[in-house]
Amino acid sequence: MSPPRRPQVLALSWLLFLSFLFLAPLESYAIKFSLQAYRYPPPKCIWNPAHADTLVIVTANVAPGDKQRVDIEIVDSSPQKNVYLSKRNVNAETRLAITTHAEGEVGVCFKNHLDPDVRSETAKTARIIDLDVDIGADAVDYNAIANQESLSGLETEMRKLEGLVKEIVDEMGYLKKREERFTDTNTSTNQRVQNFAWFTIISLAGLGVWQIMHLRAFFKRKYLID
Repeated sequence: MSPPRRPQVLALSWLLFLSFLFLAPLESYAIKFSLQAYRYPPPKCIWNPAHADTLVIVTANVAPGDKQRVDIEIVDSSPQKNVYLSKRNVNAETRLAITTHAEGEVGVCFKNHLDPDVRSETAKTARIIDLDVDIGADAVDYNAIANQESLSGLETEMRKLEGLVKEIVDEMGYLKKREERFTDTNTSTNQRVQNFAWFTIISLAGLGVWQIMHLRAFFKRKYLID
């Protein structure tokens, strides 16, 4: 097999650069935190932006903790407030997968319930959670796809690039829609301002004419003018 030509190598390099530029800060999110336990715990949510119909893989590693129960729920910030998954008593490493239904942010929410047998809520009653959220192309297991479809290393890399390029195209389409929506909003607001300005001018002109006629009639009644 002959080595790839220079233009092909340059094109591949540009694709890798663009993929890294657009998607590197958006694909994977990892955080580690301590979750305090309460009898009536408030939810602690970690939010990440995601487009509609996007694969999201949530990996939560919950450290051991006595007399505590950690629940997890995956929701979004859309007007519908979709609830994708809800799981009770999460322990050790848990891997969850969802596909988003709407544009917005996906929230991974945790609650750490304190056992009723514990008399007081102490600061030491907490569990460490290591959370990793993969979104889009970064959530796809390309190794499993390669094994299933018997792909070579180069074909696997090209499949990865295909997924990254698709996300770039989707991102550009989303930005274009946002730009069109903002343009429509700007045009509508500008038209309303113009309408209000004309209404103000006409109202002031009408008020001025009425005042002149009223004063003229008043002066005539007082015989100050003919």
